[in-house]
Amino acid sequence: MTLFSEELLAEACREQNVAELPKATIGEVLLVAQYLERRTGIPFVRMDQGSPGLPANRIGIEAEKRALDRGVGSQYPPAAGVPELKSAASRFVKAFIDIDIAPSGCIPTTGSVEASFGSFLACTQRIPGKDKVLFIDPGFPIQKSQLRVLGIGWREFDIYSLRGAGPLREKLEEELSKGDIAAIVYSNPNNPAWICLEEEELQVIGELATRHDVVVMEDLAYFCMDYRRDLGRPFEPPFLPSVARYTGNYILMLSASKIFSYAGQRIALACISDSLYSRRFEALAARYHDSGVFGVTLTASILYMITSGCTASTQYAYAEMLERSCDGTIDFVSDTREYERRASRMKDIFLRNGFHIVYDRDVTAPVGDGFFFSLGYGNLSGEELLVELMKYGVSSISLSTTGSHRGGVRACVSRMTEGLYPLLEERMKEFAKDHPIK
Repeated sequence: MTLFSEELLAEACREQNVAELPKATIGEVLLVAQYLERRTGIPFVRMDQGSPGLPANRIGIEAEKRALDRGVGSQYPPAAGVPELKSAASRFVKAFIDIDIAPSGCIPTTGSVEASFGSFLACTQRIPGKDKVLFIDPGFPIQKSQLRVLGIGWREFDIYSLRGAGPLREKLEEELSKGDIAAIVYSNPNNPAWICLEEEELQVIGELATRHDVVVMEDLAYFCMDYRRDLGRPFEPPFLPSVARYTGNYILMLSASKIFSYAGQRIALACISDSLYSRRFEALAARYHDSGVFGVTLTASILYMITSGCTASTQYAYAEMLERSCDGTIDFVSDTREYERRASRMKDIFLRNGFHIVYDRDVTAPVGDGFFFSLGYGNLSGEELLVELMKYGVSSISLSTTGSHRGGVRACVSRMTEGLYPLLEERMKEFAKDHPIK
């Protein structure tokens, strides 16, 4: 038996100005779920928005307080970032990826959303004719929304059937040989599927990026959160897999939101390779009337125009958390393992009630447990499953909004609490009873 009727769903969509629930964005699903909770008093199992579900790191909070007490709030921060953060970022990348990036190339941004927004501009404007972005999907829907705002074109492909060096190389060659791709974008681990690109795949991406002069924008929002491996020990292998080992054409996006649960303070880093940072492009010089040096243009002529720098006190907080991680005082991997436990418990409930994991494997191993996972049910499309789950008080987003070609929804574990597991179990039993799989 459903908790919410089709009529009540229609009312919620109408009141919240949501045109089509099956194709709803993350924000729209959130609004509908919140409306139904207020309207009925029935709690939702919220799997929609990927907002951290753990307390913010206390070391960052205390460092930010000290910075404010020192008076940093009275002065504009430097556009390129405070020296303490730039130095800490360079050390952090060395400690956990074993890659050398000069502090000058570590640029603070107001979240990774700003990092990608500004990088899309710099990458697509640097070489005439290279003006499109290639997404290795499924991926973060907001990045395509950014390109709509910017008027930048893109192409995409779903990697599900193209895993491994051979199939991926063939597909990338097909796309990059057209000559109009400026940047390749993906997240690793992946939002929404939690798949992880393996070393041989990253090597292919890096080699082809160099050959075709394409910038790889590697979104590392879920840094070292592939809990299947013993990642996160500073300056010790195994190090985080990264395309940075295989090309000099890269920008790494490192956010404090998930690994330190510091999302409310909106701080991240765009870490640009030394070779790309210092490379001069005539098209950038002509457009911005500056040096045309990639890193300088991105920092001073693009990112500064968006936010005029990042909040000073938050930069000191991020710097302290990065330094403490390098020293071993913060074990951010252990801190975030709660997401692994939640995913395992939630998956077990869904699987016992007839659901399946849509993106179920990497090249050499089953997909791990973490911040997200992907769910399918029978032959239901993602849009159909989203709506049906809403009737049982479970909110998610359709995989179709992430560039996936497979039927299913994205599930986020961050808002799961102990009291919701019995509710989820009860509701999915009812769901399975009402939706027998033929």
